[in-house]
Amino acid sequence: MTRVAVVGGHGKTGRAVTAALPDAIPLGRADWDDLPGALAGCDTAYLIAPNLHPDEPTYVGDALAALTAAGVERVVYHSVASPYVPAMPHHVGKAVSEDLVRRSGLAWTILQPGAYLQNLDLSGPVVRVPYDVDAPFGFLDLADLGAAAARVLLEDGHAGATYELASRQATVRRLAGEAGFAAEKVADPRTHPWLSAMFDYYDEHGLPVGTLTLQALLA
Repeated sequence: MTRVAVVGGHGKTGRAVTAALPDAIPLGRADWDDLPGALAGCDTAYLIAPNLHPDEPTYVGDALAALTAAGVERVVYHSVASPYVPAMPHHVGKAVSEDLVRRSGLAWTILQPGAYLQNLDLSGPVVRVPYDVDAPFGFLDLADLGAAAARVLLEDGHAGATYELASRQATVRRLAGEAGFAAEKVADPRTHPWLSAMFDYYDEHGLPVGTLTLQALLA
């Protein structure tokens, strides 16, 4: 049985991936003191950087070095849809990290997920987000992410592939309406400049992602 290390396995993304795998080993911050040792016996790894990491390329580069030192031969990197968007600095960090993954010498696959459906509070009566509720998105369900990750980690034929992932295309207004609720844009109380830049970009362009790739992976 393939043993998969989920590097960054304790967040919501890592938990979704771990839940879909029969023999996954979730690794967190405590394992970074001896990451090659924590990876011992693993055949492949799913690599997730912490959300809004200030230097994701360095994080990814260090993780790739640890994978190589541990003898792990395959890596799946968790990136983002539309990684090279100069207006969103944390996306650009993932674009640079993708390049590191491709040149790592490991067998690699890159997943580029859309915005998570689970990031929306659809409990009503009003769904509030800090960007245009009519902007187009490709939303990804975390369960679908886990299923797709399991496919590419455990099946042959995915090395060298880059897959955009979305479960459905919609606006926030449409999703809210389907639940019987209204939707409105509100001011974001957070002050992180990268989040502000992301919401400004969403106002103008949303984050469209196609759904056919995910459908093909899960067929």
